[in-house]
Amino acid sequence: MSPAPVRFHDPGTTEHAFRESVLVRCPRCDRVARFARARVVCRSCGACGPVAQGTWPALWLRGATRHGELWAYSLEHLDLIRRFVAADLRERDPWYEHGRKMTCVGRLPAWVKSAKNRAEVLRVIDRMRGSVIEG
Repeated sequence: MSPAPVRFHDPGTTEHAFRESVLVRCPRCDRVARFARARVVCRSCGACGPVAQGTWPALWLRGATRHGELWAYSLEHLDLIRRFVAADLRERDPWYEHGRKMTCVGRLPAWVKSAKNRAEVLRVIDRMRGSVIEG
């Protein structure tokens, strides 16, 4: 008997829910820093200051695959993407019961959603998560 499929139910969150606190590259020391309310705070070098209005520092959670680049704002965002990719069965509310049609996982590129790329995408996600722990 085969094991039960791993299920994922789309919580309906959009990417704006993850923009409150974003992991970025520190402009001073090039290590992981936090970007919130137009300010960069780095624990490594102590940098704490505003950035120019309308600009963002480079995201920390970025990983390249042979199909394209995968990125996430925070560990929570990365965890949501990981649970989606790892799931065998992906569920979401019907379009008529849900106000937001383009959720965070709904906007992922087709190559991320494809089952044939699952192992490669999960490998990149795990590498991205490890960079936060090491960095």
